[in-house]
Amino acid sequence: MSMNRRQFGALATAFGLAGCGATVETQPGGPKPLPDDLRPVRNADYARWVASFQERAARQGFSQDLLRTAFRGTGYLPGVVKRDRNQTEFKRTLEDYLSIAVSEERVSKGRAAYARHRGTLRAIEQQYGVEAHIITAVWGLESFFGERRGDVPVISATSTLAYDGRRGAFFERQLIAALKILQAGHVSARNLTGSWAGAMGHTQFIPTSFLAFAVDFTGDGRRDIWSEDPSDALASTAAYLARNGWQKGLPWGGEAGPSAPTGTRIQPQEGGPSFSVTANFRALKRYNNSDAYAIGVGHLADRIAGGPPLRGSFPPDQYGLTKDDRIALQSKLTAAGFDTGGTDGVIGPNTRDALRAYQQRTGMPVTGDPSPELLRQLP
Repeated sequence: MSMNRRQFGALATAFGLAGCGATVETQPGGPKPLPDDLRPVRNADYARWVASFQERAARQGFSQDLLRTAFRGTGYLPGVVKRDRNQTEFKRTLEDYLSIAVSEERVSKGRAAYARHRGTLRAIEQQYGVEAHIITAVWGLESFFGERRGDVPVISATSTLAYDGRRGAFFERQLIAALKILQAGHVSARNLTGSWAGAMGHTQFIPTSFLAFAVDFTGDGRRDIWSEDPSDALASTAAYLARNGWQKGLPWGGEAGPSAPTGTRIQPQEGGPSFSVTANFRALKRYNNSDAYAIGVGHLADRIAGGPPLRGSFPPDQYGLTKDDRIALQSKLTAAGFDTGGTDGVIGPNTRDALRAYQQRTGMPVTGDPSPELLRQLP
């Protein structure tokens, strides 16, 4: 969280988003097995690193019993290193980001989640001064309202990345923080799970942020952000925002226009809508330092509260296609037997695979790129 959130992958995140993340997501309908590359494999150099780390940890006061328990069943995860090294500077357009972050499905689920937890959310708002719809929206972007919290053992993930060395010092701090979480009894070693990069629970706290900001809202003596009950996680998010400058009663901003709050004007995507943003927009960026993320949270919160979609439109993409064109392309490909995995208007990996398969089948150059000509050609 804060300045290091970008290191944990984009919502890209969901975004799941996957924003947040870099999460190995638990899909709706129940957990699925981890990919093979996120299961421990033998690595002698990693084993030597762990032995050396445990000596250092013991000198910091961690007991041998705790270290044995923490590392039992853990190991080197090659898929963690692959995902860390394959993070690119690719950036979605704001239009694509919002198509995912504020999809009708996410809005609908957000309204249902808000209704289920209305009492808790209002109590959290009263205590921390962060509006309930904002807390709900962060929850929605970070873990799809708890459905995608991540199943990777945090000790394995952080130790693998600490050993790998690209950001070794940072991830060793996360590993030490994870041990402190276990030492304090907030969660069992078996249930200390999260994303491939160690972001945890309903609202994807990294271990150091957990130690700094997580709270025990239920009063059971544990700061439990992992369980089915999201109360501690939602309150921890409110505590984080409150301590990072959130001002109760101040709108985050909104689409620029007569009814927008007075603030700084930004236009994240050339030719797209402009927004007027306030100090609370900057507080949201302390959670994830991205204009798109902060707009996603704010707009999702507004939609959950019953607000309308954006009024402004976005320009055609680099291929000359509007969002409606891209949705039509996906629908036509799927109807022709080339499943795009959905019709959200975002040209992602599934749509590109479908395009390549169609292009190969029809004798076209196999690029995976859409075009107006290809849209017209499809029946």
